[in-house]
Amino acid sequence: MSPATRDELRARVHRRLLAEPCLAPHADGVGRLVADEAPLLPAHEVAQVVEEVLAEVHGLGRLEPLLADPSVTEVMVNGDGRVWVERAGALSATGERLAPDDVVHVVEKIVAPLGLRADRASPVVDARLADGSRVNAVLPPLAVDGPCLTVRRFGGQAFSVDSFCPPSVARLLRWAVAARWNVVVSGPTSSGKTTLLAALVGCVATGERVVTVEDAAELRLPCDHVVRLEARPPNAEGAGEVTVRDLVRNALRMRPDRIVVGEVRGAEAFDMAQAMNTGHDGSLSTCHANGPGDALRRLETLALLAGVGLPAAALREQLAAAVDAVVHVARGRNGRRAVTEVAEMATPAGDGYRLRRLAGPGGVHTLPTRAPRAADAPAPDPGWLA
Repeated sequence: MSPATRDELRARVHRRLLAEPCLAPHADGVGRLVADEAPLLPAHEVAQVVEEVLAEVHGLGRLEPLLADPSVTEVMVNGDGRVWVERAGALSATGERLAPDDVVHVVEKIVAPLGLRADRASPVVDARLADGSRVNAVLPPLAVDGPCLTVRRFGGQAFSVDSFCPPSVARLLRWAVAARWNVVVSGPTSSGKTTLLAALVGCVATGERVVTVEDAAELRLPCDHVVRLEARPPNAEGAGEVTVRDLVRNALRMRPDRIVVGEVRGAEAFDMAQAMNTGHDGSLSTCHANGPGDALRRLETLALLAGVGLPAAALREQLAAAVDAVVHVARGRNGRRAVTEVAEMATPAGDGYRLRRLAGPGGVHTLPTRAPRAADAPAPDPGWLA
């Protein structure tokens, strides 16, 4: 059976399921409908059509097998309907091609339960799946060639700090968490920032109350005392918005031992710095940047968006006092994500920041000199040195 014929058969069976509510959408019932519509179809093709129909009814249609594949980290549907995936950091075409109406239908199934909308009046939407996977969709007229969909998956596998760096660097990072240093994870898009952040939070002592704040809830933390907060976009009438900055402020009232901001990308940078400087030690966050120095400069720029009128020099001093270390992570050409630098904050130097490089891909080069924030933290171990 050609792909076009199979698509037509699947559409007919789906329409019958919708038209006859008494028909239960399970494998046996759908199989009987397929046999009724195409009695000469071989058994293996019947099973394939049944699987596709059930995926369309209960899941996201022909994207469902890709989303169920643990090796797939990203699914992309381009305007021409072609479906691409990322596996082990490499992009490849799947051979699937979705019609524009099918893509729009998938987007609507994703956003409707979240109270969001995606149409010509609101052609750009950010959402998430139940497993925390991040979804972005752009519809016409902004998407010139047709509706586009991007799903970044976050699998159930938990990674440890050792997955990103040599053992000596992993011990340094665990020490930084135990010392209640305020740590920012920086890196470009799809470099593993969120995964490394989750691994660092996994080093937090048992029983500590961790409050997470995210634009879209992605973090799956192994801790036993976690409160998860998620920002909310405005509704169709433009009301009801709750920003990340609002949630950071609210998190301060929730008796947190640690505040974890999934990604700092706006004025919440100012409130995060204020929290770090007012007793909320051990906070962790991520930031898009090309390196540790760029991350600090970007945080400074984002903090200025708060519009509090604080002079840049004063803000720089607050950031230098708030952030103890920046961990930069990047993705290599082979697709592997790894820590490329761990830098310790020194003091502002004129109109910039002074950082001390503690570690790199080869191991730890210099022991930390910045004091731990936890009174009972052990001293840095000279055995870490490469």
